[in-house]
Amino acid sequence: MRLKKTHIAICALIVLLSGCASDRDSLDGYSQASAISGKGGVYKVGKPYKIAGKWYYPQEDYSYSEVGMASWYGEDFHHKKTANGEKYDMHTLTAAHRTLPLPSIVRVTNLENGRSLVLRVNDRGPYAKNRIIDISKRGAQLLGYQTKGVAKVRVEILEEESKKLKAALTGQPMEPVRDYAAKASTTPIQKYELPEPNELVGYGNKYAVSSGAYSAGEAKEFFVQAGAFSKHEAAKNLSSQLSRFGKPKIAQADVDGTRFYRVRIGPFDFKEEAEVTLAKIKGYGIYNARIVQD
Repeated sequence: MRLKKTHIAICALIVLLSGCASDRDSLDGYSQASAISGKGGVYKVGKPYKIAGKWYYPQEDYSYSEVGMASWYGEDFHHKKTANGEKYDMHTLTAAHRTLPLPSIVRVTNLENGRSLVLRVNDRGPYAKNRIIDISKRGAQLLGYQTKGVAKVRVEILEEESKKLKAALTGQPMEPVRDYAAKASTTPIQKYELPEPNELVGYGNKYAVSSGAYSAGEAKEFFVQAGAFSKHEAAKNLSSQLSRFGKPKIAQADVDGTRFYRVRIGPFDFKEEAEVTLAKIKGYGIYNARIVQD
């Protein structure tokens, strides 16, 4: 399941402009590039570098997608120069990443509350406690974790937007955007390792996880179960309330001779996707909702 783009996410794409547009065509890389270069920013990937005994290898990875912990940074770095030459502004929607091109555009989803935001990566870091991204103070506020300090997130690079920004900053023709759907239709089923709960980290079509192996065609799917009832009418009523979060299904199950009607939303291929919907349902007031796997 792909998250729908929110109005906030669209506004966030114009990270250096004061307005907010509802038309995707107005979010062109040239407008952003003009603002970035006007403040000293340039496009760069960078050479491998070593921090606290660990090597990092920046690269143009347009299939990048990762789940991990996000932190945020504010006043200590406010108005200081970022890794690509801009001045950091904690009130804009930017982020620091250890290896992605600078600048690039990413979507960050808070898996604890379902909020999603699009930001521009223009700095390097973080390097503490295996965190995968450091977000501006304003970004952390909008994603709902500024007070907490950290949150579990999914970070995905937006290939088309990132390539447009690169082309605008470098004056080079834009590289073609890959057709993932066409590639997937010709790619044979691969073997993946089984993920441990909450530890799935994705890079393109491959997922690095802990132990065991299975065929992609044999994987179990995840569902969010909002309730189980002995009366079909009760299940039907709850199902109608949950339509705003997806397509609810009522599944029958017989337990010790008693028939139950389970209200579920899904399926989801990955647990992290189910966690986003679970957070929304619990926020709606259904606190006993949980994730199940079939």
